[in-house]
Amino acid sequence: MFSDPETPEPVARVATIMSDFGATWLLCGGWAADSALGRLTREHHDIDITVFHEDQRALFEHLAGWQLVGHDDHVADDSSEPWLGRELEPPAHIHALPQGSPPADSRTGQGPGFNLEVILNERSGDEWLFSRAPHIALPLSRCVVQSPWGVDAVTPEVIVFYKALPPAWRNGPRTPIRRRDERDFAALLPQLAGEQRRWLHDSIALIEPAHPWLPRLRG
Repeated sequence: MFSDPETPEPVARVATIMSDFGATWLLCGGWAADSALGRLTREHHDIDITVFHEDQRALFEHLAGWQLVGHDDHVADDSSEPWLGRELEPPAHIHALPQGSPPADSRTGQGPGFNLEVILNERSGDEWLFSRAPHIALPLSRCVVQSPWGVDAVTPEVIVFYKALPPAWRNGPRTPIRRRDERDFAALLPQLAGEQRRWLHDSIALIEPAHPWLPRLRG
C-alpha cells in the first residue's frame, strides 16, 4: 500500500494499483507536468501513465477484472468495445476503469469515478523511441525522473514532445492544440534547460516544421 500525505490522492491511488506490476510504468501527461512543477496547476479529469508496448500483455493481466478499452489505428476513438488482450499496434492507448465502475461514456472513454489512461510507448534497447521515421530517440536515462510524490515520471521534455505532437497530429491532419496542453507547455517552458529546448525544437521541427511552439523553444 502506497501512503504519503503529501501525494495527491489520484497519484497515490495509481501508485498502489501499480505497486506490484512487474514491468516499467511511469507517470505522464498532466499529472507528470504538475509533478515536475511541484504543485497542482489545473484540474485533471483522469490520470495518465505510460507502459512500454512490449509489456501490454503484462498490463492486461495486471488489470484483470477492470473495464478496458484499447485504442489503436484499428479501433475508432469513440469505441467502447472491450479490450480482450489483442495486441495493440502503436500508437495506442487504453482507457481503464476499476471493476464495478459504471460504464464509460463511449465519446470520451471516461467514467464518473477514477479514470486511468495508459499510453503505450516504444523503446529500442536502452532508448525511448519517439518516432521511427524520422528517427527520434533519447536514452531512457534522460526520460525518467523520480517525482516529488515518490513515483517515477517522464521528464519535462518527454511531456512537451507528446503534448506538441499527439499521435492524431503525427499520423493525420493537424488538429488544434488543446487548451490544457498549451497551459502545460507554458508552465513547463521555464523548467527546460538549453539542451532540453534544443532537442525539443529540433525533434518537433523534423515532424512539424511550422509548429507554433518552435519560436518559443528558440527563445
